[in-house]
Amino acid sequence: MNEPKLSVERQGHLLLMGFNRPAKRNAMDVDLYKALCLAYAELDSNPELRCGVLFGHGEHFTAGLDLPQWAPIFAGGQWPIVPEGGIEPFGIDESRRCRKPVVVAARGVSFTVAVELMLAADVRIAAPDARFGQLEVQRGFYACGGATVRLAREVGWGHAMKILLGGQEFSGEEAYRIGLVQELAPAEQVLERAIAQAEIIARQAPLGVQASLRLARLARSQGDLAGLAAMLPELVPIMQSEDSREAVRAFSERRPPVFVGR
Repeated sequence: MNEPKLSVERQGHLLLMGFNRPAKRNAMDVDLYKALCLAYAELDSNPELRCGVLFGHGEHFTAGLDLPQWAPIFAGGQWPIVPEGGIEPFGIDESRRCRKPVVVAARGVSFTVAVELMLAADVRIAAPDARFGQLEVQRGFYACGGATVRLAREVGWGHAMKILLGGQEFSGEEAYRIGLVQELAPAEQVLERAIAQAEIIARQAPLGVQASLRLARLARSQGDLAGLAAMLPELVPIMQSEDSREAVRAFSERRPPVFVGR
């Protein structure tokens, strides 16, 4: 039997999602995209899951789109239809995004959709010699998975235009310098470090983590005033939760809290 193009493994409160086409440098074909949509939905809906980790099996994260499959789809001005119950992983529809954080581990070749998946995620860890690039302009079109909106916001206008308009490759070290990634690690340790960061997130109060992510996204999509206006109303149900009471008890008893996500 052929192995699945996306491995999905639960590890404690984490969901590990691994591109699994190493012979193709983990290029994303339509089947892999649809499997990723379903994995994001599993992360979103399973109350026991608190954080996702996205990575590539083998030496590379992903070489990008399997273009012969995607070109006719893009010619119709759309992405493939998301499978029933799935969640589109690029976060293009703000009303239907995964509500839990995702940490990305990038190594080796990490082109086009690799960068856009990173921009749609929340924490990014990379190898210093990882090879990044938005190469779409070399291939006759442009980045259409969110980079034209998000990249300048993350790294500044000039850096973003150099990447988007010139299509040049840049290294993990450069990605760290301009703020695209938050941590560098040797290639063989990138996944380990991503899992460690995800475990730190998963140990925190899930309702607080998800509310933090939701409010930050709200401010980005609707502006600072909308984010500030929602801040205190969102706090009321959090403070009435079982986890909030546990946090107070743990503080009084001088012990680490044990959160349950309720």
